[in-house]
Amino acid sequence: MRSRRQVAPYLAITQVNVTPIIDVALVLVIILLVTAPLLSVADLPVDLPQARTREAEDERNVSITLSSTGRLAVDDKVLSSEELDRFLRSRLSQRGNEDVLVVVRADSGAPYSAVRRLLHQAKADGAKRLAIATRQRTEVR
Repeated sequence: MRSRRQVAPYLAITQVNVTPIIDVALVLVIILLVTAPLLSVADLPVDLPQARTREAEDERNVSITLSSTGRLAVDDKVLSSEELDRFLRSRLSQRGNEDVLVVVRADSGAPYSAVRRLLHQAKADGAKRLAIATRQRTEVR
């Protein structure tokens, strides 16, 4: 009878050790995250133009407010839906207001169809830039 050669249990490899592979993959991901922003910007010398301040841009915004009950206001003037069309059209047709930002501030309880109607009406009245105002969540710790 032939004797079988026994392998010591501590020498037998039963599983593949993936820890070094994961370490290398994470290092490559970190290198990619660090170098990606550097690759997206061209290395050309550019003299950027001066920008308007945020406060000056906000002065020119037209704010349409919609309450949960359906009442409308443009900036600080309360209007009916019939007056809104006329007022918004005249406001957007004024000289210097061609590219003004129209911000729709709708109550969270207002129906979406009313918000959609306001956006379409503002677009029809000549608004080229539209936005919907939201409130940022603040985390409580």
